[in-house]
Amino acid sequence: MSDKKAIYYELLILRCKRGQKEALEELVSNWEKRLFYYIHRLIEDEQEAWSILQEVWVKVLQNIKRIREPRKLPVWLYSVTRKTVISHLRKKYSEKELLKREKASSNKENWESQYTFDNVEQVHYGLGRISLPYRDILTLFFLKDLSLEEIAETLHIPKGTVKSRLYYAKQALKEVLEKEAK
Repeated sequence: MSDKKAIYYELLILRCKRGQKEALEELVSNWEKRLFYYIHRLIEDEQEAWSILQEVWVKVLQNIKRIREPRKLPVWLYSVTRKTVISHLRKKYSEKELLKREKASSNKENWESQYTFDNVEQVHYGLGRISLPYRDILTLFFLKDLSLEEIAETLHIPKGTVKSRLYYAKQALKEVLEKEAK
């Protein structure tokens, strides 16, 4: 992260901690689209994704005064978002039901259409067809808001594990897309 961005995050968080309405609006306007994109890649239903995003903002506003390292704002925001999504998924599904859903979605034979890897819509389609852990790490990677170290910190795993999961997630996505291209 550049020093300029780090300073911006520090000032923004300080303004938010002071309760400046404009700072909170700036925080939301700068991060809403990125956080929604991340949530929507993990939760297919758009209305449900918006509902979870609202829950995220409530948690962010409740806990913004507790941020100790404002330079790590992106990591903190994605961590809060990820925890909220996982909590939502745990409530909605038991582990068995989630595995059944993933297996059923990977076994579908009626696909929407042919896709090419260069197509953004195709990548979104493919992300919806791979397992949740792979979707999670690829989405964080594709957003380009976080470095590999920051992704590791967000997911609470070592950097080497991030690299490994990224490799296998990309392979899984590639397989889904190649299967669709046939």
